[in-house]
Amino acid sequence: MIKLTPPMGWNSWNTYGTNINEELIKETADAMVETGLLDAGYDYLVIDDCWSERQRDENGRIVPCKEKFPNGMKAVADYVHSKGLKFGMYSCAGNYTCAVYPGSFEYEFIDAATFAEWGVDFLKYDYCFKPYWQQGHLLYKRMGFALANCGRDILFSACSWGVDESHKWIKETGAHMWRSTGDIVDSWKSIVDLAQKQISLQPYNGQGCFNDMDMLIVGMHGKGNVAIDGCSVEEYRTHFSLWAFLNSPLMIGCDVRNMSDSTKDILMNKDIIAINQDSAARQPYLADNNPNVMTWVKPLEGGDVAIGFFNLTDSNQCPFLPFDNIGLNRSTGKALQLTNLWTGEDLGVFKDIYRTPVMEPHTCLVLRGKLVDAK
Repeated sequence: MIKLTPPMGWNSWNTYGTNINEELIKETADAMVETGLLDAGYDYLVIDDCWSERQRDENGRIVPCKEKFPNGMKAVADYVHSKGLKFGMYSCAGNYTCAVYPGSFEYEFIDAATFAEWGVDFLKYDYCFKPYWQQGHLLYKRMGFALANCGRDILFSACSWGVDESHKWIKETGAHMWRSTGDIVDSWKSIVDLAQKQISLQPYNGQGCFNDMDMLIVGMHGKGNVAIDGCSVEEYRTHFSLWAFLNSPLMIGCDVRNMSDSTKDILMNKDIIAINQDSAARQPYLADNNPNVMTWVKPLEGGDVAIGFFNLTDSNQCPFLPFDNIGLNRSTGKALQLTNLWTGEDLGVFKDIYRTPVMEPHTCLVLRGKLVDAK
């Protein structure tokens, strides 16, 4: 399997943590279809940590928790698949998962075969309780071998948190996406911290192995497993735009059974999703060196360009983009016709430079530019 665009879906951790069960997963699958999330591209439903018993069985196989999943994981996978979704699960490269359930260390091939038998399509593979004498790159390579030989296409999501210089070796493991950061929490500070860490990591992003900035917190509003103080609607819009622009997988973390209209509007903005899912999947780049008022640029398939202005500061800003910073100096005779992707407004044709209106704190402006002749 080669992933040509960032995976999209939903993960249980941000809202539910340990409080997962079969009924919740079925209701979530129903909601992903009924709300239009599946039609918008969110096709993976992933169960995170805390789904198993505390001990393996007599054959060394991992066992679903009988209380939480009384019908077993094959039945859950079958239900998820019946809705047109793909089914994802969680394990860990260490002796235990982060919540101290059985990990896959030295059980990699058994677990991969078990996941394939259940109908798993996605494996999030965490990094807790790694034996100190083991090299992380070998653990991920081992599971990469196991998944590639399990008889089923399973997307390998390597959750190594960006430690142990994993950006230098993660593509060697067979992973299709890799976590480049620590865990997100539902706060504006967390969004800023994770976004600024991406500046040096973009060269390690791209088709086949996408840089995962962690699950989305859009729509959580201070509720759930990773809740702190929550964010405003504008902050969630900036968060979603950044993750989409930087080619991160878009894995929803809120309760999709109870989304507000504003949450739906953010998560299902087809124009922002199109930037994330652009078939070229080219690496974005910063058009200036300001980490607090970011101007990201991303060439798109067909010759268009995406431009994102992100005000991460606590004050009003008026960023601007000289077009020679992206290779369109005036000698080219070209200009850009710009469209605001959050409002749909055609802003007109600009040559040489674009200056934004005043941007309030924590807001963004995402544009799509079409090359035209300058007049």
